[in-house]
Amino acid sequence: MKPSPEPPTHPAPSPLLGAYLQRREDLKRFFALRLRSTEAAEDLVQDMYLKISAVDPAVEIGNPAAFLYRLGGNLMLDRMKAQRRAVARDGGWRTATVVSIAGEDIADLPSAEDAAASRQRLERLVAALNDLAPAVRRAFRLHKLEGLSHAETATAMGVSRSSVEKYISAALKHLVRTVGA
Repeated sequence: MKPSPEPPTHPAPSPLLGAYLQRREDLKRFFALRLRSTEAAEDLVQDMYLKISAVDPAVEIGNPAAFLYRLGGNLMLDRMKAQRRAVARDGGWRTATVVSIAGEDIADLPSAEDAAASRQRLERLVAALNDLAPAVRRAFRLHKLEGLSHAETATAMGVSRSSVEKYISAALKHLVRTVGA
């Protein structure tokens, strides 16, 4: 006769996890009042569980209840800060891309055709720049893209100012010929 298998033993929860499980409903009510949303409080309390489940059970916490409320408060503040950043970011995006005319919001974006044409033109421009000789390409990049003067470009490249002027002229002629005006 086979001996009956031993029932699985589950380790006792850490004091912190025990305090969480005991106070979970109180935590939800506490944070629901502060967040003015039971759904947001439920999410916050779930996030708290994820945080405390990662805490080493050997770590002693003097007052687990106080720790839980402090953890929840910190998570709540982090969420509020993230929401403020998102609102500011979205407001900036809206200001940059939407025009209001007679109370109506109108997206100030190019049409799909214009955007595709611009992308194709940019691809042709990049290809044309890659066709340039390395010194000409570097002079063009330093002067036109990084904003250095002809003299500063000449110093950076270790060539004369006259050479830089010739490089820039050659680059512009090639780009107009390849990409157009």
